[in-house]
Amino acid sequence: MKPRKIPMRKDIVTGEMFPKKELVRVVRDKEGNVTLDPTSKANGRGAYIGLDRDIATEAKKKRIFDKTFEVKVSDEFYDELIAYVDHQQARRELFGDN
Repeated sequence: MKPRKIPMRKDIVTGEMFPKKELVRVVRDKEGNVTLDPTSKANGRGAYIGLDRDIATEAKKKRIFDKTFEVKVSDEFYDELIAYVDHQQARRELFGDN
């Protein structure tokens, strides 16, 4: 049996390619709202960021999503992103890669 292809996506902060499961998608919808998309199925322009707290804090420091989506993103969104990534990173350490 042929091995399954693993979908790869590019982390917009580091520029590295990662398996899609190791990233979280951030979406800008038609109204210009930027939100987290853990299901990767929401409509809108998407960008991926790694599930690493250091990458998320660097994204906040460089205001990556402001530049990527060409819209002003609030500090609260970046704080929510850091909290989500930190939580997911802790889950992976506790329960493994599933």
